[in-house]
Amino acid sequence: MQRFDEEFREYVVARGPALLRAAKQLTGHPLDAEDLLQSALTKTYLAWDRIQDRGALDGYVRRAMVNINISQWRRRKLEEYPSDDLPEVITPAEACGDVHERLELALQRLPERMRAAIVLRYYEDMTEPEIASTLGISVGTVKSTVSRAMAKLRSELGLPRP
Repeated sequence: MQRFDEEFREYVVARGPALLRAAKQLTGHPLDAEDLLQSALTKTYLAWDRIQDRGALDGYVRRAMVNINISQWRRRKLEEYPSDDLPEVITPAEACGDVHERLELALQRLPERMRAAIVLRYYEDMTEPEIASTLGISVGTVKSTVSRAMAKLRSELGLPRP
């Protein structure tokens, strides 16, 4: 049994990062991906002595992740029930009275590149050329991306245009 434990540990160390990337693609969220991979690795560990072809381990783990993800998705879907009564509509501004919370929500709604550009510019205080280098885009693209992102944030937060 000790040999199996060491062999499994070596497999996880070697293939863990690649499997985590696959899990992130399945879930779309880093924390959910970690949970999904952990569940799939648990199933793999329990079946370790039955898996004869060690070259097929990645396929086994990926298939386990897909099956677990589908099961979780189906389970969540059953928790939602249709209703004749519509819930009260609350704007993000009403839901979050604090301006920092509202800003965080608005930032989360931005596309990934826009969010990255805003964070690097205003939170990390990077210059436009530094942002361009970091993101692998041109300075002009940084300027237009930041400008469009700020317009979306102002709109989301109900702020007037400058």
